[in-house]
Amino acid sequence: MKELKENPIFLRLIDQAIDEDLGEKGDITSKAVISSSTACKATITTKSAGVVAGIEISEAIFQRIDSNLEFSAHLLDGDMVGVGESIADIEGSMLSILAGERTSLNFLSYLSGIATITKKFVREIEGTKAKIFDTRKTHPGLRVFEKYAVRVGGGSNHRSGLFDQVLIKDNHLMAVDSLKIAIESGKNLSVIEIEVEDLSQLREALDANPDIIMLDNMDIEMIEEAVGMVGGRVLLEVSGGVSLENVRKLALSGVDRIAVGSITMAAMPLDIALDVVEVREYGR
Repeated sequence: MKELKENPIFLRLIDQAIDEDLGEKGDITSKAVISSSTACKATITTKSAGVVAGIEISEAIFQRIDSNLEFSAHLLDGDMVGVGESIADIEGSMLSILAGERTSLNFLSYLSGIATITKKFVREIEGTKAKIFDTRKTHPGLRVFEKYAVRVGGGSNHRSGLFDQVLIKDNHLMAVDSLKIAIESGKNLSVIEIEVEDLSQLREALDANPDIIMLDNMDIEMIEEAVGMVGGRVLLEVSGGVSLENVRKLALSGVDRIAVGSITMAAMPLDIALDVVEVREYGR
């Protein structure tokens, strides 16, 4: 979490989410019915089982709204939770707690959902050498948080963006004469990965000695043949059509990496709620 909090966009994303919910007028409902002198204790509780992620993000949200709020976490990111478990307590101004409630829960629920489905994929391939990787299929503006949740769930991060790894895909190859020319053009820039769609392209790619070859949308028989052809000379990654139902079979083929776009794009949020459990006036 430290590396995430040190990311320059961490607070920017949180502030943007808070502003989205509060606007310029703030929580007009709570202001209308609750006194500014009212304090409370609230508990964040799980309503479904899974892997929790985003606790410190939740704390940061409440602290940005009101630095006087006391946030007490009972769990750590990566902990398995059952139904009815308490994640954290928040104490202080009731107006401040309700102002941060939905933004906090949105991040907690969504990121916990990503961590939970990632953990399921990771468990499916236990005992193999393969690792689960995410992709750039993320929701705009939230990639840094989503990739953090993947790590919490035991997965690995693929490139963060177009800036930190060369990945030559089919559209790039439309502009060059061969895979070899494309690979050589990217040498000395970073790790070189190239996407291939059949065994003929795989042979050509091997001759140019990339770091990683991505087998795109191949069936299991072709993947197994590709593993035999490569013989461990480069890392092999599979992508396309990966599901919980077929991921173990893919891992057992001998590939090194399995890219799964659905762990960030189609994760079901964990059901998490915030409930006020005690109300009092300040000084009482």
